[in-house]
Amino acid sequence: MPSIEKSKAELRQIILENIPKEAEITRIEFEGPALAIYAKRPEVLIEQEHVITNIVSIIKKRIVPRSDPSVRLPEKEAEKIIYEVVPKEAEITSITFDPPLGEVIIEAKKPGLVIGKNGSTLQEIILRTKWRPRAVRRPPKQSKIMTHLQHLMYTSSKERERILRNVGERIFRPMLSEVGDVRITMLGSAREVGRSAILVQTRESQVLLDCGINPGATKPLEAFPRLDAPQFDIESLDAVVISHAHLDHCGLLPYLFKYGYDGPVYCSAPNVSLMTLLQLDYLDVLSRQGMPLPYDQKDVREVALHAIPLRYGVVTDIAPDIRLTLHNAGHILGSSIVHLHIGEGYHNIVYTGDFKYGRTMLLEAAATEFPRVETIITENTYSAPTDIMPSRAEAEKNLVSVINETIERGGKVMIPVPAVGRAQEIMLVIDDYMRRGELKEAPVFIEGMISESTAIHMAYPEYLSKEVRTKIINEGINPFESEYFTIVEHPSARSEIIEGEPCIILATSGMLEGGPIIDYFQNLAEDERNALVFVSYQIEGTLGRRIQRGAREVSIVDQDGKIRVIKVGLKVHTVEGFSGHSDRRQIINYLRKIAPKPENIIICHGERSKCLALADFLHRRYKVNAIAPDILETIKLR
Repeated sequence: MPSIEKSKAELRQIILENIPKEAEITRIEFEGPALAIYAKRPEVLIEQEHVITNIVSIIKKRIVPRSDPSVRLPEKEAEKIIYEVVPKEAEITSITFDPPLGEVIIEAKKPGLVIGKNGSTLQEIILRTKWRPRAVRRPPKQSKIMTHLQHLMYTSSKERERILRNVGERIFRPMLSEVGDVRITMLGSAREVGRSAILVQTRESQVLLDCGINPGATKPLEAFPRLDAPQFDIESLDAVVISHAHLDHCGLLPYLFKYGYDGPVYCSAPNVSLMTLLQLDYLDVLSRQGMPLPYDQKDVREVALHAIPLRYGVVTDIAPDIRLTLHNAGHILGSSIVHLHIGEGYHNIVYTGDFKYGRTMLLEAAATEFPRVETIITENTYSAPTDIMPSRAEAEKNLVSVINETIERGGKVMIPVPAVGRAQEIMLVIDDYMRRGELKEAPVFIEGMISESTAIHMAYPEYLSKEVRTKIINEGINPFESEYFTIVEHPSARSEIIEGEPCIILATSGMLEGGPIIDYFQNLAEDERNALVFVSYQIEGTLGRRIQRGAREVSIVDQDGKIRVIKVGLKVHTVEGFSGHSDRRQIINYLRKIAPKPENIIICHGERSKCLALADFLHRRYKVNAIAPDILETIKLR
C-alpha cells in the first residue's frame, strides 16, 4: 500500500519542477482541504499567479501559498508597517494575525483602500512583512460571538494547526479500493421535521450531512439523530457538512466532539458564528429548564476550532473520493445547498438542506445549476397540495394589515421570531413599510438574540440580497439600524413596554419554547386588544403549535420555575408567506428546474404523510425514481 509520504514526494516533485526557484520553497504540507506551499519569498508566488494556476491544473488540488514562519516579521513590527503602508483614509479598525495560516486580517471601513489599485497595497504588505494580508469590511455593529471566535482562533493557533494537518493527512490518504457502493442512511429527518442527519458512505469514505435535534420531541430516541445505527462509526467519519445554523440541522454537532470526533466541519463562513450562537443558547435554555445537557461549552468551542469555512462555488476535497461544493440555499444567512462529487464523475449528490426557491427582501433564491446531479435529497416541509403560500408581496401586506389593526385598537403586537433569518426579514419589512408610510409608526422593540444575530448579518453583506447588499456596501444605508428600532438591553425594561403605549415586539424564540417572548406573552395574553402573530413554522409539540391550533388556555413554566396557567384572550394570527422554506409549487418547480435532471429524488424533512405523498406524486407525474425513506433506512444509490 502506498504511503501518504510517497504521495507528498510525488506532488513535491511536480511542484518543484514547475515553480520559480527564486520563491525559495521550504516545505509542502497538507493543511485541511488545501496543499500549502511554504516559501521564504511568498511574494513571488503571489505575483506569478499563473504558476499556481498551472500546477493546480496538473495535480487537481487546491494550492495556497504561505510564507515560511522563519521569514515573517514579529506581529508588532508587521502591524506597524501595515499602518504605514495603508492610507489613513481606509480607517483600519483592527488587525488580527492568524499564525497557522500566515495571514493577517485587516479590518477597515474602506477595505478597497487596503487592497490598493490592482492589489498594490497588499503586494507591498506581503513584500515587507511576509504575512499574507486579507482585507475585510468592518461590520456596522460588532458581534460578540465573532469577536470571541477571533480570540479563540488566535489563542488556539497551535491546536488549529494540528487540526488542519490531521485533516489534510486524512483527505489525501491513498485509496484502498476503487470508487463504488454509494449509500445513504437516514439517521434523522426521515418522514419527520427535525434532527436532520444523513450519512453518505462509499467504499472509502463516510460523510455526515447535518447533525440536528428535534426541538419538539421529549424522548431522546426521537429528539436526536440515530447515531446508534450500526452504519455510523464516529472513528471512521471523514467529515461533517452543515447546511445551515438552525438547531434542527446543527444542534447535536458538539455531541460528536464530546465523544471523540476530531475531524473537520465544513460550512459557509456565516454559519460558523451562527452555529456557535445558537448552540450556546440551546445549552442556556436547557440549563434554565433543568434538563440534562448533551454536551457543554467546551464542545461548542471544539466545533468552531474544527470548522473550515467555504465560499459558495469553491470545489473542495473532503475525502479521498469526495469533493464538496456549497451553493446558496436562500433559507437563512449562509444556508447552503450541498453538492457532493464522488469519484471522477462516478456519482453526484445534491442535498438541499432547507431551501427557498424565491427571492425575499433578505436573500436571493436558491441555486439550481450544478455540474452534474444523479441524486437529489430534498426537504419538503411545505409540500402538501394545501401548502400554497401567498406571494411575498401578499404576505407583507397581510402582516402590515394585522399590525395596523392592532395598533389602531390600542393593542400591542407580539411577533415571536427565530433569531436567525426570520427576525431580520421582518425587520426589513417593518422598516420599508414604515418609511413608505403604509405601516403606522409605533415603537418597535427588539429583544433576545436578535441583536447579536443581526450583527452577524451585517458582517456578511455579500451573502444578502442584492438590494440590501448595495444599500450597506455602496450607499452606506443600513436598514437593520433603522431609527424605528429600539434594542431592549435588559429584562428590567420589559415592564415599561408591557404597560406602555401600543407597540411592536420582536422577540425570541420563534416557537414560544423559551426566550423573552414568554415573559411578554404571559403578561399580554389575556388582553383581547393585543395580537400574537406567527410568521414561522411551529413544530408539532411546541407551545407555539398549541396556541396556533386554537388552545385558549396553556401552561408555561415562569422564570421562577413555577407552572402558570395562562388564558389566551388575545388575537392569534398566522401570516403565511414569510417562510424560509419553499411551498409546494416552489418545491416542484425547483425539482423541475434542476439542471441536469436527477435520476433519483429522495424526500425528507417533512411530516410523514407529506413525504410519502410528494414521492408518489413525483413518481407518477414525472416518471422519476422518487422515494421517501424511513428512519434508519439505507439506500444504495450506485
